[in-house]
Amino acid sequence: MYEKNSFSSRWRKVQAYKHDGSLHRQWSPAFLVEESDDCWVLASRASLVTEADGRRWMTKEKAVFILFKKKWMNVIAMFKEDRGICYYVNIASPTLDDAGFLKYIDYDLDVKLYPDGVEKTLDEREYARHVEEYGYSEDLTKAIERSTEEVKKMIDEKAYPFSDATIEAYYQSFLNQNPPVLTRK
Repeated sequence: MYEKNSFSSRWRKVQAYKHDGSLHRQWSPAFLVEESDDCWVLASRASLVTEADGRRWMTKEKAVFILFKKKWMNVIAMFKEDRGICYYVNIASPTLDDAGFLKYIDYDLDVKLYPDGVEKTLDEREYARHVEEYGYSEDLTKAIERSTEEVKKMIDEKAYPFSDATIEAYYQSFLNQNPPVLTRK
């Protein structure tokens, strides 16, 4: 699928926007492990995150980021040392590729699946505030709420991508293509 000289095209930046088109958050480039008709799968050892206000911070864990092309969600699977994989689901517009930047609109609601199987919906107040502030249409709020329910059903059924084995295989593929650089002491 990829030519040998297309290494740089495998590194993609992810950008999240708010409903009004303003940039919300951006991640340093992550490696494109796989692309299908349904999604992009990226992986990284750590990422530099830049917030809309310019604040920057580093993620602390290795992760796999699944950005769906048709579903109103994306999933960040984070490897929590000695605890397992934590899944963080952004309820968001389908992701688009804009000249190598993978972009989506973040609609505030999030669902988190902890390594012990506990599921929690997050940021419900922020979502309610933004429905009013940004004037989300009735069709949009229905799409967001349907997506939230779909995520919960996928988690209950352990449907793709909520499988630790699948996430671990993606991350191993990333490592196989990007071995750590060894330095001499």
